Amino acid sequence: MVSAVDTAQILDGRATAAALKEALAERVASLRAAGVTPGLGTVLVGADPASQSYVAGKHRDCADVGITSLQVELPADATQEQVLSELEALNADESCTGYIVQLPLPKHLDTQLILEAIAPEKDADGLHPTNLGRLVANVSGEMNSPLPCTPQGCIDLLDHYGLELKGKHVVVVGRGVTIGRPMGLLLTRKAVNATVTLCHTGTVDVERHLAQADVVIAAAGVKHMIEPSVLKPGVIVLDVGVTREQNPETGKAKIYGDVAPGIEGVASWYSPNPGGVGPMTRAELLANVVRAAERQVDAAD
Repeated sequence: MVSAVDTAQILDGRATAAALKEALAERVASLRAAGVTPGLGTVLVGADPASQSYVAGKHRDCADVGITSLQVELPADATQEQVLSELEALNADESCTGYIVQLPLPKHLDTQLILEAIAPEKDADGLHPTNLGRLVANVSGEMNSPLPCTPQGCIDLLDHYGLELKGKHVVVVGRGVTIGRPMGLLLTRKAVNATVTLCHTGTVDVERHLAQADVVIAAAGVKHMIEPSVLKPGVIVLDVGVTREQNPETGKAKIYGDVAPGIEGVASWYSPNPGGVGPMTRAELLANVVRAAERQVDAAD
């Protein structure tokens, strides 16, 4: 049984993302002055309400910082060839400096084949196999390729509050390609220098690993799977995993994180869910698009 600590301080992702977007707006203004306007493209297949809402939010973010929006919408029964044709057009479109294919895709489509058709330099999510491979290979040098948005958002959120990860033991729960696997790659770069334990469904005695953690990044997508009582006092917790449950009466969905209630009595800092890492993910998407435009300017000089 852990003893209580003072109420944890909140890692406010909304406020931190707003600060990041403000800085990006200044960089976009400089790019426009140099004759380059960053453009974010989105490819949405079907009419999933959650996906539609997420894409709409991305384009509102674009408007906030001066990035051009390019929207491609296809019906749910679009063929693989139709989707790939749209990606080919975006790859060739000079006004598009980065784009994403909104997931999940309809089941009749080959998601991996479609994602690999994105030009690596226009991979706004930072999850193209080429870009992940560059992250694997580059331990200490400057990264000149897009970075995975949610993992980078975690690091930037902690950095914004002056929380250094050097020498810290970070336990990541979840091994998904979007967060868990690339999270460890970023955390173990020499610029960060954390030590990482990656837990997943095959891990024996997850609670033992959690009890040793200086920092916990919960990214399994399982509602309230981590009980605060197993964590040591003063731990830093980023609650990243998302579970959506629909209210049968109202039809509205409510979001839950991976960490059970009560974390504010154990952690020194924690990110709520929603309102923590989620806003950072969207801001990092914009950052990838802006960096791609900046690389275009550098290459032309």
